[in-house]
Amino acid sequence: MTGTAVPAVPAAAAATLALLLLLPLLIIMSGDAREPFACDPRDERTRGFPFCRASTPIPERARDLVGRLTLREKVKLLANDAGAVPRLGIRGYEWWSEALHGVSNVGPGTRFGGDFPAATSFPQVITTAASFNASLWEAIGQVVSDEARAMYNGGMGGLTYWSPNINVLRDPRWGRGQETPGEDPVVVGRYAARYVRGLQGGGGGGDGGRLKVAACCKHFMAYDLDNWNGVDRFHFNARVSKQDMEDTFAVPFRMCVMEGKVASVMCSYNQVNGVPACANPNLLKKIVRDEWRLDGYVVSDCDSVGVFYDKQHYASTPQQAVADAIKAGLDLDCGPFLAMHTEGAVSGGLLNEAEVDGALLNTLTVQMRLGMFDGEPSAQPHGSLGPKDVCAPAHQELALEAARQGIVLLKNRGPSLPLSPRRHRTVAVIGPNSDVTVTMIGNYAGVACGYTTPLQGIGKYTKTIHQQGCADVACRDDKLFGGAVEAARGADATVLVMGLDQSIEAEFKDRDSLLLPGRQQELVSKVAAASKGPTVLVLMSGGPVDISFAKDDPRVAAILWAGYPGQAGGAAIADVLFGATNPGGRLPMTWYPQDYLASVPMTVMDMRPTRSNLYPGRTYRFYRGQVVYPFGHGLSYTRFVHTIAVAPAVVSVPLDGRRRPANATTAPGGAVRVTHARCAGLSLAVQLDVRNAGARDGAHAVLVYSTPPGGGGARWAPRKQLVGFQKVRVAAGARERVRINIHVCKYLSVVDRSGVRRIPMGEHRLHIGDVKHSVSLQAEILGVIKS
Repeated sequence: MTGTAVPAVPAAAAATLALLLLLPLLIIMSGDAREPFACDPRDERTRGFPFCRASTPIPERARDLVGRLTLREKVKLLANDAGAVPRLGIRGYEWWSEALHGVSNVGPGTRFGGDFPAATSFPQVITTAASFNASLWEAIGQVVSDEARAMYNGGMGGLTYWSPNINVLRDPRWGRGQETPGEDPVVVGRYAARYVRGLQGGGGGGDGGRLKVAACCKHFMAYDLDNWNGVDRFHFNARVSKQDMEDTFAVPFRMCVMEGKVASVMCSYNQVNGVPACANPNLLKKIVRDEWRLDGYVVSDCDSVGVFYDKQHYASTPQQAVADAIKAGLDLDCGPFLAMHTEGAVSGGLLNEAEVDGALLNTLTVQMRLGMFDGEPSAQPHGSLGPKDVCAPAHQELALEAARQGIVLLKNRGPSLPLSPRRHRTVAVIGPNSDVTVTMIGNYAGVACGYTTPLQGIGKYTKTIHQQGCADVACRDDKLFGGAVEAARGADATVLVMGLDQSIEAEFKDRDSLLLPGRQQELVSKVAAASKGPTVLVLMSGGPVDISFAKDDPRVAAILWAGYPGQAGGAAIADVLFGATNPGGRLPMTWYPQDYLASVPMTVMDMRPTRSNLYPGRTYRFYRGQVVYPFGHGLSYTRFVHTIAVAPAVVSVPLDGRRRPANATTAPGGAVRVTHARCAGLSLAVQLDVRNAGARDGAHAVLVYSTPPGGGGARWAPRKQLVGFQKVRVAAGARERVRINIHVCKYLSVVDRSGVRRIPMGEHRLHIGDVKHSVSLQAEILGVIKS
């Protein structure tokens, strides 16, 4: 039987979702509909302008509009709060909106109220990433863009969303790690491409196509430190080797631009090797625009141009800072700096007006692809979306399903889970996160449609006894410990909901410890010692936590990690605890022990360990030391068995015959430059049978790793790397076949010290669970084909 990827939602929910999306809406809006942004068909002044003709190619329309603007009008369009041009019938526009895991009110472009009091709040990205379900990621993007378009139609939101955050989770202390899809660059890149495709619609809206909304991949480049040990993001100079840039930091952004066809890239606050990211022509022009062919605009992180002038002192005058940024490839400023100083830069001869025109062509083209210059919004694609499409039942069901799929079962001694309402008639629910709401939606969130807390979720299955145990996650004292211990003594089971929140990890707040805050560990241990029945520890956090004490404590029977599980998080946690959902999440990041931090300053960007091993390296790809839980760890209530059905033993790598292999193609050790191989269609196809050997249906994330020749022993090669993954649902006792294609040039290549990507010839070992398979890559030199 041939297996297929797990759908984003079960069949019944998918049918409901399809029905709701397809039903025609007779009454669209209960409030005032949005007036046209530009090209109002009722405005006789603009009717004849070529830039208003929807049938004209968009590049021509954009050039026509730019040609009609004065320099002063142009400059007003360079800021996020772009000014109106009344004489051309163009309204002002706020570019800054956010949609990290649902429509957010963080940016000024979106607000809640009236017909739009809330929007569906999905789990934080780190939780959704743990599902390893790419179809889920795209489905979430589709729902978020439906709600965004509906709010735009109702005059409550914009169409340009500066999401997702696709920085690699390099360091476990980073306060914004919760916003990212984890530590593996390929997983982060796959998430970026699929979420962006969902947001932008129509396969991502690439190649100049229409956009549902315009997404933005951020923060480019090497941004993953906010405020640590006296160093903040405004002053940090990320020193990154060519090897790590190509091998780690650039990978998600390349995938987002080239595969996701994203409409925007945001440059970051920090410097990269001494040059501010937003003033770096090598990054913005050479790589993003020319090499990756960005079809869209580059925007600064908010006030980044002002930051590199005022705080980094990179430019001598404000006008020089503007010239540096626009010449480097910046098109739009989140902040007032360009609007204030661009005219002066032009009049002072530091910048040509034609360079300003180039920036405007990029932003105006995106607005035209969004339909903003096509007149009446209600007459356009997605113009029928309205209040009924926000917080729709199917959307909220998807948020619940996403939370279920992202929960990771870390420990299950006995097994002790799932709990039974029949055997566990009373459950003590304890902890500072046991009855929280906004904690569950993390940061960059909006106003949720409604909440189900862990206490409420568990209460739907059985009787609960609630004790908070700590006043908050800081847990500074033991004043509430006594009531928690007594509750555990009298209940049939105990669930402790502990962890972190935005007071511990957040934007501009990096951690200095991986341990549970305050006296949380003491509370867990005392409650577990007193509990009459099994004790289950549930953790909410974005970053990893060193819970070695609980892992090793036999009185802590089971551990779940829920991340920040979104508006329906409590229901999802309860469904897993009581077995209505079989957990299938996997950790998207390594959980390090606390002592790891002593040898790894956040300011050191190196991914690989030093020869002396005083610096141990980062992420599962390079770190070889002890861990609390490894990347990819996750248990189930059933047991899955892997068998390789079909996989090649030898794969030929065709090389360009015009190259001389001895001196132009191969490096020491027989590694072929990717640019010398004919990579188109060069894939390794693996067919794998996944058998559910247990008594429960379950979803399983198949993770395929590869170790390069030499066992990853070369200092510039990873010890192993993820080369493919897929989620598959397997019924109890059944078997499903999974097909995974591994692109040889993309995923079996490694990067040398000079930043050159190469394909090692020889034996590559694939690891899938406890199954191993060797594939030999052999160079095949082809002759020159003449036409």
